[in-house]
Amino acid sequence: MAFTEVLILVFSFLIFLSLRVPIAWAIGLAGLFTLLVSMPFLPSVTTMAQRMATSLDSFTLTAIPFFILAGQIMNRGGIAVRLINFAKAIVGPLPGGLAFVNIISCMLFGAISGSAAAAASAIGGFMNPMMEKEGYSKPFSAAINITSATTGLIIPPSNVLIVYSLASGGVSIAALFIAGYIPGILLGLALMLVAAVYSIIKKYPTDKLVSVKEFFKRLVAAFPSLMLLVVVIGGIVIGMFTATEASAIAVVYTLILGFVYKEIKIKDIPSILLETTKTSAIVLVLVATSIAMSWVMSYENIPQEISNALLSVSDNPIVILIFINLILLFVGVFMDMTPAVLIFTPIFLPVVITLGMDPIHFGIIMILNLCIGLCTPPVGSVLFIGCSVAQLKIQQVVKPLIPLFVVMIIVLVIITYFPNITLWLPKVFDLM
Repeated sequence: MAFTEVLILVFSFLIFLSLRVPIAWAIGLAGLFTLLVSMPFLPSVTTMAQRMATSLDSFTLTAIPFFILAGQIMNRGGIAVRLINFAKAIVGPLPGGLAFVNIISCMLFGAISGSAAAAASAIGGFMNPMMEKEGYSKPFSAAINITSATTGLIIPPSNVLIVYSLASGGVSIAALFIAGYIPGILLGLALMLVAAVYSIIKKYPTDKLVSVKEFFKRLVAAFPSLMLLVVVIGGIVIGMFTATEASAIAVVYTLILGFVYKEIKIKDIPSILLETTKTSAIVLVLVATSIAMSWVMSYENIPQEISNALLSVSDNPIVILIFINLILLFVGVFMDMTPAVLIFTPIFLPVVITLGMDPIHFGIIMILNLCIGLCTPPVGSVLFIGCSVAQLKIQQVVKPLIPLFVVMIIVLVIITYFPNITLWLPKVFDLM
């Protein structure tokens, strides 16, 4: 029976997508069609509506609109420029210095804002013209910006880690946040290695070494922005406040910074709130329909059937993890990150727990997989944003993206099969 329901779920979803139905509604309608196999029409509709409504009745979820608002304020608050100037003081004189600046700025901005899209647009808008002026190829600059923007989804605070915590049934958000640091930094370093080799081969110029006085001047300018990470993550880890409370503190902090830097005025607040409302609405509708679909799959026993099918192929953890990674890489190409996490976490988490994997470790693996999908043609949202900011066609960016994809997959393999890279910090902070 479950096989029939899987077919209905998959094919109805693909048909709706091919008809250009918005993905949130495609997910909800596919779930409804699947539920109709077991229930009459009216109970199916009311059950889906009820599940969508109750899915949003969560204190944890209120962190997402607050972090989105903090990201919107940061986009206009002059934080990106100060982070870029600070990064230039650190790595500008190295081979591929401006590429390093792009990567580090995206890591810092993405981590502080929790948004890959915000990092790609804010940092790309400044760095692409700067790199082109210094002689860097435009497609290479865009490729660096696109791939490094995803690191902010692994380095906390990250909205998608909050979504994973919800989908997994309550994995500690604090533990997930702390677990993301080393994998996120490792991914950034891997991208920097490719950038360095590429820059040496192409003989791209380096920046001048700044004076000690100038270095400290830039550090002082960027310090308040960097302190946001300390305040938010530090407060969560020591138990001073929850992730939701931390998100509200992030809003107040970034708003104060915006006024102090004189980049935000009172008249800007309505437009910032409007953009936040639009983005939050999109995300929360995706959350509602995805959780409803996850419930339908659970009701129809689909995750258990898929789990049994995977485990029947092999009981070797290495083989199963290869299968799961390949499926998630494929899913990431065609599906946005939030629904992918909400739909596939209940399917794969029982499998990896059976294999003895920690849910925190699997969460980072899943997010890293889907990060690769965000910058992969044909549907990667960060790829579209990065190309749009750089005013390039996707075809022009694909060639310089290939070596960056390769190192991202190498990092994924390392994170997958060496769990202590992910779990060491949560153990140090006694979060697991």
